[in-house]
Amino acid sequence: MKKLKVLNFNGQNIYVGIDCHLKSWKVTIYSVEFELTTFSQDPEPGILINYLKRNFPGAKFKCVYEAGFSGFWMQREFKKHGIDCIIAHPADIPTMDKEKKQKSDKIDSRKLSRSLKNNEIEGIYVPSLELQEAKSLVRTRERIVSDIVRVKNRIKFFLMYHGIKLNSYGKRNWSKKFMNELKSVKLKTSAGQLALFTFIKELEFLIHQEKELKNSIVKLSKEALFATNVRLLLTVPSIGITTAMIFLSEIGDIRRFKTLDQLCSYFALIPNTHSSGEKENTGRNTKRGNKFLKYIIIECAWVAVRKDPGLLSYYKKQIVNKEPNKAIIKVAKKLLNRIKTVLNEQIEYQVGLA
Repeated sequence: MKKLKVLNFNGQNIYVGIDCHLKSWKVTIYSVEFELTTFSQDPEPGILINYLKRNFPGAKFKCVYEAGFSGFWMQREFKKHGIDCIIAHPADIPTMDKEKKQKSDKIDSRKLSRSLKNNEIEGIYVPSLELQEAKSLVRTRERIVSDIVRVKNRIKFFLMYHGIKLNSYGKRNWSKKFMNELKSVKLKTSAGQLALFTFIKELEFLIHQEKELKNSIVKLSKEALFATNVRLLLTVPSIGITTAMIFLSEIGDIRRFKTLDQLCSYFALIPNTHSSGEKENTGRNTKRGNKFLKYIIIECAWVAVRKDPGLLSYYKKQIVNKEPNKAIIKVAKKLLNRIKTVLNEQIEYQVGLA
């Protein structure tokens, strides 16, 4: 009786591209030589892990999927089972013209797997679970702050629409006195009264939520993961506890940025450039990067030039040939470089340096 040969892929690489969607995944598998298969499956890592280990026992697996709604949990699940997995920025995946014009899930998964096999893509930074959850807390507070502004605007337009003028508005907007006067407004019908009351209750709820989240962020800043770096960042003019936690939770390990240009790119402070022959055009700042961080660092730069004579001197030199809004970008880059030094060298910020 002949013995059955057992599959053995020891020492071989198997490349897996996963095009993720909410209800299904499209998976393409490549060997070093060619494409092996493409199939659909339910969006569960365990199903794919079992398939790979059953059909390619002993192989070294490398997986990739695009950054998006799936987050990082899939990468952690694959890693837990000994499978190397990276997450790719969608804009960094090499795409042929034909693939742009004939887009499909199958093509996207093939493109991911092929690019991984050809070593054409690099994975994005994957934060620790603790850092990711800290970022979620900080971002939740920022969303609540945006919601508060939105509800306040709705109340203002509601008052304008009904021709209601409050005496305390404009002196200390949204002060306790103004809120009390707002609650005392009487409309002609119960329908109008209910509409205004609903806005007021929503605003009070959001303000309460924001205070609780802020207190939680302050408490989190004192934990071992953040405490030292928060203390150092508080020495930077214009940075408070909330801003420090925004930077630390969004950046993660700042040592992953080897150069200032890499850090500026992450903060969306790098301009678009187009160079051909003797012509070279520099446009507006690229849309790539963290727009939220860009807004924060520019706001910090405007405050810092008022508190740091060294940065003020630099700003004055820049506005000789630049508009203020462009000059402040240069200040933001310099401030960011100093923040990088503070965190890398673990030293306090020094005001007044040229």
